[in-house]
Amino acid sequence: MLLYPAALPLSTQTLKFVAGLIRTHRKTIGSRWRVLDPGAQALLTLAYLRKGEPLGNLAAGFGI
Repeated sequence: MLLYPAALPLSTQTLKFVAGLIRTHRKTIGSRWRVLDPGAQALLTLAYLRKGEPLGNLAAGFGI
């Protein structure tokens, strides 16, 4: 499998906002750990929503 970098036309503020939502949700549900930190999870989510890449491809790109 070949991996490639991709650019998203979104601001850093958007990434921080989504990461904050994820961080808050994790605290609410009492999540102990995840493979990705909230920032990386937010980036994966935004890439999925913006580019429509298959989740398997995105997971491979993020090392999951």
